[in-house]
Amino acid sequence: QVQLVESGGGLVQIGGSLRLSCAASGSIFRLNTLGWYRQAPGKQRELVAVDSGGSTNYADSVKGRFTISKDYAKNTVYLQMNSLKVEDTAVYYCNAEQFIPPPKKTFWGQGTQVTVSS
Repeated sequence: QVQLVESGGGLVQIGGSLRLSCAASGSIFRLNTLGWYRQAPGKQRELVAVDSGGSTNYADSVKGRFTISKDYAKNTVYLQMNSLKVEDTAVYYCNAEQFIPPPKKTFWGQGTQVTVSS
């Protein structure tokens, strides 16, 4: 079982930056995908960014503004968020998946609130 703990959320003004961190309880080396999702009030949870074996993908709405990265030594995944917009306001969740060995296991953090104000 892998525990994921997010931190770094908060209140920021439009155009500002935040860096979210997701610390894993064990080695992230054995996790096949690492990602960030978000859920705004009244909306479904959506994928923001994912790192799958070193290949990264982003939601169109955050391309060029958000960057996912990882530090194996610290077992931590980051989401650098720049040029924040009001529509980025949401609870952000860290996600990890492990395919090997089967069956697939999915892990979630508890979420961290990001609020972008005007």
